[in-house]
Amino acid sequence: MPDDFLILLRQELLVTALIFILLFIKVGSKERSNESLMILVNLLLLANFLFGFFCDEEGTLFNNMFRTTRLLNLEKNILNLAVLIISMQSWSWLKTHKHLLEFYMLLLSTLLGMFFMISSGNLLMFYLGLELSTIPLAAMANFDLQKRESSEAAMKLIISSAFSSALLLFGISMIYGTTGTLDFSELPAHLTGSDLQIFAFILLLAGFAFKISVVPFHLWTADVYEGAPVAVTSYLSVVSKAAVLFIFISALYTVFKPLADAWYNMLVLLAIITIIIGNLFAIRQNNLKRFLAFSSIAQVGFILIGISGSSQAGTASVVYFILVYVFSNLAAFGVISVVSAVTGKERIDEYKGFYKTNPLLSWVLTIALFSLAGVPPTAGFFGKFFLLMAGAGKGNYWLIAIAALNMIISFYYYLRIVKAIFMDENSQPIPRVSIPFISKVALLICIVGIIFSGVISSLYEYIYSLCSSF
Repeated sequence: MPDDFLILLRQELLVTALIFILLFIKVGSKERSNESLMILVNLLLLANFLFGFFCDEEGTLFNNMFRTTRLLNLEKNILNLAVLIISMQSWSWLKTHKHLLEFYMLLLSTLLGMFFMISSGNLLMFYLGLELSTIPLAAMANFDLQKRESSEAAMKLIISSAFSSALLLFGISMIYGTTGTLDFSELPAHLTGSDLQIFAFILLLAGFAFKISVVPFHLWTADVYEGAPVAVTSYLSVVSKAAVLFIFISALYTVFKPLADAWYNMLVLLAIITIIIGNLFAIRQNNLKRFLAFSSIAQVGFILIGISGSSQAGTASVVYFILVYVFSNLAAFGVISVVSAVTGKERIDEYKGFYKTNPLLSWVLTIALFSLAGVPPTAGFFGKFFLLMAGAGKGNYWLIAIAALNMIISFYYYLRIVKAIFMDENSQPIPRVSIPFISKVALLICIVGIIFSGVISSLYEYIYSLCSSF
């Protein structure tokens, strides 16, 4: 039994150990430079990522409140990879920050909460993991202490999170009142589709929708993305969103499967309005972080289409797309992070003529935007293709047609940035930016991921094989 405990909880225990290591370093008397601390932290995060591939066991703990499978282990490793890349890209920003260790302790605390949320086998465990992942995230959003916009972003994140948590708790309480259980394995047998249960599910869906920025629950997203530090915005757009999507699809396909007829129609409606509104608002943006905020909203709409397929292919396409999204979005944010840390510039019109002074960063950003747009042969094309094919499994070809038309619209606002970088003139272009070596490695990982995760077919097949339980 102790061996099972250590093996099944190995990723959570390792993240907890990392938090305590950083805490001991912080309270220690010896002063260390930020550069040496960041090297140590990145090595620890790399070890954490590599260790996640060992002892790939399945089982449950705490009377089925905690569960782990090979698929869940893969999902956690995707988050570990994203955290490692974000940390490497943040070198220029964090090397002069006086609260470096506090940032990493908060970051790992949110990651720990996400791990428990992903492995939850009980609605109460899910909620505890969600709160553990959310509260430190608000403090991270306020980490640029000298900037008023950062404090405003943290306040908006707290308020929106509190509102969504209230909806989730209300829905959970009503589910418990009508079924008498919170256990994921027991709930399906007690879900009859009564009006009260449908209403409770709508509340739960609204709570999830806030976390993943589904229209009309998206209004906080752009303001928080713009005000938060670039590293935190990267974390919000990739890691936080991915974790909620992982547990969301698991809950729909297992716990709420008896209500599939009801939630399918809801997902289709939300997917359509999310893609359309995300695209229309992305066209109007001039700040790159706000632009990527609405871009991520539109991407969630495509993910909802894949989830609506209610199949093994639906789960596989979502997990695969999130992996591709990690590489694509973090490549874009990596460029913004390096440029912002040195020059403070984040507006699209400031990137005019960017190629003349920074050709390497220009190509990285362009490839990332092509992948987000779904231009072949980047991995983003294959990710969206699998999502649309999974959604087409229900025979709603008009839904696929709407999504395809919106992909064409998205080409306009992605290529608008490419045009500014390569073709537009600028009398005062962004000066040449020195890229730290560790940030170069992070960008290289993203570009390699964008190119090769799309053409290596065995990757999707491997993910598909892990989704057989759905």
